[in-house]
Amino acid sequence: MAARRDCRLWPRADGRWPGYGWGTDGDGVLGTRVRQTVASGRGSRPSRASEVTAKRGCGGHVGADCTGVRHREFVCNAAAETVQASVMGGRGSARVGHMSLTNPLLQEWSGPYGGVPPWDRVVVSDFPEAFETALADQRAAVERIASNPEPPTFENTLEALERSGQMLDRVLRLFNVMRLNMSTPDYRALDREWQPRLAAAADALRFTPGLFERIDAVYASPLAQSLPLEAARLVELTRDEYIQTGASLDAANRARLSAVNQELAGLYADFRARVLADENTWTLLTAEDDLAGLPAGLVSAAAAAAAERGLTGWAILNTRSSVDLFLTFSARRPLREAVWRRFKSRGDNGDVNDTNATITRIVALRAERVRLLGYPSHAHWQMADSMAGHPDAARALLMQVWPAAVARAREEVGQMQARAASEESLLRIEPWDYLYYAERVRQAEFDIDVEQLSLYFELGRMLDAALWSAEQRYGIAFKEITGTVPVFHPDVRVWDVIDVPSGAHRGLFYLDTFARTGKRSGAWASSYRTQYRMDGGATTIASNNNNFLRSAPGEPVLVSLDDVRTLFHEFGHSLHGLLQDVTYPTLAGTPRDFVELPSQINEQWVFTRQLLDRFARHSRTNEPLPSALIEKVKAAETFSQGYKTVEAVSAAILDLELHSRPDGVFDPTAFEQEMLERIGMPAEIALRHRMPHFDHLFGSDAYSGLYYSYLWADVMAADGWQAFLEAGGPWNTEVANRFRTHILSDGNTSDRAEAYRRFRGRDPEVRALLTERGLL
Repeated sequence: MAARRDCRLWPRADGRWPGYGWGTDGDGVLGTRVRQTVASGRGSRPSRASEVTAKRGCGGHVGADCTGVRHREFVCNAAAETVQASVMGGRGSARVGHMSLTNPLLQEWSGPYGGVPPWDRVVVSDFPEAFETALADQRAAVERIASNPEPPTFENTLEALERSGQMLDRVLRLFNVMRLNMSTPDYRALDREWQPRLAAAADALRFTPGLFERIDAVYASPLAQSLPLEAARLVELTRDEYIQTGASLDAANRARLSAVNQELAGLYADFRARVLADENTWTLLTAEDDLAGLPAGLVSAAAAAAAERGLTGWAILNTRSSVDLFLTFSARRPLREAVWRRFKSRGDNGDVNDTNATITRIVALRAERVRLLGYPSHAHWQMADSMAGHPDAARALLMQVWPAAVARAREEVGQMQARAASEESLLRIEPWDYLYYAERVRQAEFDIDVEQLSLYFELGRMLDAALWSAEQRYGIAFKEITGTVPVFHPDVRVWDVIDVPSGAHRGLFYLDTFARTGKRSGAWASSYRTQYRMDGGATTIASNNNNFLRSAPGEPVLVSLDDVRTLFHEFGHSLHGLLQDVTYPTLAGTPRDFVELPSQINEQWVFTRQLLDRFARHSRTNEPLPSALIEKVKAAETFSQGYKTVEAVSAAILDLELHSRPDGVFDPTAFEQEMLERIGMPAEIALRHRMPHFDHLFGSDAYSGLYYSYLWADVMAADGWQAFLEAGGPWNTEVANRFRTHILSDGNTSDRAEAYRRFRGRDPEVRALLTERGLL
């Protein structure tokens, strides 16, 4: 997948903002433990004063981007000089008081449910002053902690840090959502300007004289051994975090590390802006013949997209949700190639949006940073707080799955090649043909018409299905309250989440469903606020963000089975946050290779018979999805798994190889070509993400060196699903309660591998995944 935790003090290095929440990445893939980093984009939870998460998501089933991905918080980016100047001479506190009365971004959130985000009062021009003031507020709090004349204790140091930066957390979360969901040139310019400044401020906070020494003293104190388990865990993780981000370096190396972090933060913002610019393009179809084979829903959406842009014809947008549909159904091979090439060349066109120089510099700087920090490579540094623990463990899993995936993909290509040859003897399957001929084979072999199948998947009903499924398993209820609280766009819907049977408020769930100009592509989960119990606590405000295509006015929005899985995936991240029950905000963040477990396993409920009978009904006749069709779809479940697995695992292998290299020498084009040849990549399949637009790797530190996390979590999800089946089925309440207790509710209060063992009774087994995907 990324807000991963609350933006308090934790300095982070990846230059992302809080608000990424439980979940994903960016294009619909997975999420993780956030080393608190101010506004991170990796996992998700309240970024103390500096952090956020995943995400992915959520790529796609994306983004960041996760209840909490634990990140190295690099506090929140802002010029250290600006922060220090604001605090000096007492001017900081006076200015904070003044600004909190006049700038709505700085005020505590008011209204019901413990306060709600003031989306109706967010204006881009208010952010610079808000950043400066909120940073000054946090800086003052951190300096008070570091200079406290009392001996360091858990209460006056660790708990005090947990309380710091709440104003900054609110500002960063608001900005992060607007940057991702409502981007404009002004927001992109602000992002580029402030990311380096925020990185500098984060380092200044982390390196505050005396601060790490106090944390270390608490850790070494005999009294630490008698702390409650959550408090002891907080001490351990915080100390580790500070060491991993340079707090124990000497002054010269701290200065150089800060300079590297600032440059990286600027490069990440620059990369994101360039890729977004390329995604805001399209392929225009101008003749009726160009529509051959396309489903009515895509034709309607393409016409609407063209009209929105003042064009005549049909615009195939340069985003995955639009491109994949076109490649699956278009009978016009030259157009498939044109659309595919435009999509795969994002960031790689030799123009003003080309990212090759940017990512080359990013890789070099990452290598320099880990040399300063004493790690063999960027991947080693990223995995220091992961479940895998070491690149060798991640590599072993990838290479266990890779040969079986390639073998299965070659079988699929053989089937498709035979089908293509029956129509055009000299045609050789190319990457832009794969989805099209896979669909032709699926129709022939399994008698499944995907367009007809989608008639049973109306988006509103599928959303109801996701909510109902959670209610049945976890004893919660969703009550829609749209129109009663502010939103940033009319598309956004909101639900009050209630505990049953007590009726107590548990959290809020926001949903931003449709694609639009200025919204990043993919699907992801975000956190506007994360749960914690300390000091009276706070309840979760979770968000899912998708890019489904609108229907024609008056027509139902029909989605594919893959779209339904994406919906359930991102919702799994939000459930992770909504069911969380931890004392300290920092403990909301989990390792990147754990954070996708709740989202991946939630997809399994899509094809349960009870859910389908209740919600999968024909959009015109209201007839239930026929049993015969359900069986056909189940029989075809492993079809194309070779393609899907090769596409994702190849990207993870390249990420791991790139970020395991200690020298940071990197030529994007040569590296891709060399690695694809080395691993034996089937010529008919392209990387899911090519380097020049691989946002998971270069839009922040988020999944860099960690893209294997999707597969790691997939193993746990497949194995965990078996626990339900072994107990009698997907609605077994005893297993659901155990999953909630050990996986969803306890954040990072204990080692996540041990948490999985408590749920399952043993370690996960890869065989479950291989069987599920038909790779054995």
